[in-house]
Amino acid sequence: MLDQNLLLGAGDGRLGVLANDGKKTNEPTKAATANASSLIRFHSPATGPAGAKVTIVEFFDPSCEACRAFYPHVKAILAENPAQVRLVLRYAAFHKDSGLVVKMLEATKGQGLYWQALEATLKSQPVWADHGKPQVQALWNFLAPVGVDVEKAKRDMESTRIAEILKQDMADGVALEVERTPTFYVNGKLVSPVTPDGLRAKVREQINAAYP
Repeated sequence: MLDQNLLLGAGDGRLGVLANDGKKTNEPTKAATANASSLIRFHSPATGPAGAKVTIVEFFDPSCEACRAFYPHVKAILAENPAQVRLVLRYAAFHKDSGLVVKMLEATKGQGLYWQALEATLKSQPVWADHGKPQVQALWNFLAPVGVDVEKAKRDMESTRIAEILKQDMADGVALEVERTPTFYVNGKLVSPVTPDGLRAKVREQINAAYP
């Protein structure tokens, strides 16, 4: 489970930033409908039952403060609806050097540690993700304690396969007109405004429709 220290709503103002980003995000509803195949790819990290009738697709940037602030809310929704909801992650590496972090995360898949690495990445984000001068190599210091074989991951992250995953996700983001992170779709429907309550309401709407 995610460390509760990632619940950032009070004190640091990041949920305010998160809400503002949601209001500024374009609403690419037509693109989401026309490019439904662009929402989910076979390589996309996913958690939750494959047969769930409600799927959240999140385009996120591991360097994004709002993505970090949102993650506990997403985890809570999954925990509250373990049989009904599935989460699929897509990359939108907009910040400087975020592409490297995506490759680091993807390299942990082969070790069966992707979700542990993701949570360590988000928890330690304030240390390595300074937007002016990110220190992404420092992230290895936080991945090793969750069991990641750092030397193996460093080799694996240079693979053509991982480069293609990042390239495909970025191309799909362009096709869907994703311009900010996080951007959420629930069963192909854009969540707007991007707030915890807005996401929860959209999920509840789709659960009620899918499980009458």
